[in-house]
Amino acid sequence: TQPAEGLTLADKQALNTQLLKSGAPIGVMNRVRKSMSAIKGGRLAAAIAPARCVTYLISDVPGDDPGAIGSGPTIPEASDPEEVLRLMAAYGISVTPHLEQVIRGNLVSGEPLPGQEVHMIATPLMALKAAETLARSHGLTPLILGDAIEGEAREAATVFAGIARSAATHGLPVAAPCVLLSGGETTVTVRGKGRGGRNVEFLLALAIALKGETGVSAIACDTDGVDGTEDNAGAWFDAGVLEAARAQGASPEAFLANNDGYSFFQALDRLVITGPTLTNVNDFRAILIR
Repeated sequence: TQPAEGLTLADKQALNTQLLKSGAPIGVMNRVRKSMSAIKGGRLAAAIAPARCVTYLISDVPGDDPGAIGSGPTIPEASDPEEVLRLMAAYGISVTPHLEQVIRGNLVSGEPLPGQEVHMIATPLMALKAAETLARSHGLTPLILGDAIEGEAREAATVFAGIARSAATHGLPVAAPCVLLSGGETTVTVRGKGRGGRNVEFLLALAIALKGETGVSAIACDTDGVDGTEDNAGAWFDAGVLEAARAQGASPEAFLANNDGYSFFQALDRLVITGPTLTNVNDFRAILIR
C-alpha cells in the first residue's frame, strides 16, 4: 500500500473508492493502482535488485496474468502514463493536476531483472476443478462455463439464467441433475445507494432472470470472504426466493435498481458469512439444476 512519492495513503484510498464505483474491470483498476504505488508494477523487485527474488502466486485475476496479481510488485511492467490517464478518463475517474504529475513521474522499466523466479500455486481454475470433482462424487454432471468471466454482474446473470433454463427445459448444454460452475470477477456500476458487492448483485439479477424456474438453486461468493465492502462472502438462493421476498412486501427489482443485494438476501437469511478466508482465487459461482 506504499503510495508513490508525493501521494498520501488517504489519496490512494480516495482513488480506490472511485475505482470500485466506476464499473472498471479489474485489469483497468490494477493499471491505475500501479501508477500510484511505490511497490506495485515491479517496483518492489527493482528496489531489492540484484538480490534473488522468488515469487509464489495465488491468482485472483481473470487470465492469471502474473503482473496483474496483487498488481505485480515483483513483476516488471513498463510504465505508460498516457494509457493510465486515458483509462481514468474513460471510466470517469477524476485526476487533479497534482495526481497527473505523480503518475507521469512514477516510472519504471519493464526489463526483466536477473535472479527472478515466478511460480503459480493456486488459480480460479484449480478451485473450479475441485468443485467439479466434488459435484461428480454427488451424482451431478458439472459444466465449467469459464474461470475468467467479466462484465457487468447483472448482465452476466441474464446470460447464465438463459443457460440454466435451457439445461432445465431441454437438457442443453447439459442435462439435470447438473451444476454450472464459473469463476472470474464481474463488476457493478453503482447507480443506487444500497449495500452489497458483485456477487449479491449477480445472484439477485439471476433470480429475477430465471422467471420462476423451479428446481434451480445458486450460490455466488468471493473466495476471500468479502463481497465488495460488506461482511459477507456472498449469498445463496433456492426455488421460491422471489415469492418469499414478495410475501414480505419486498420488490426484488427495486432492490436490484438500488444496488442493494445485501439487504435483499439479509432479510431472507441467505447471506454467506465466512469471515476473511486469507486466500483469494476470485469469485466462485455455482448454479444447481435438479
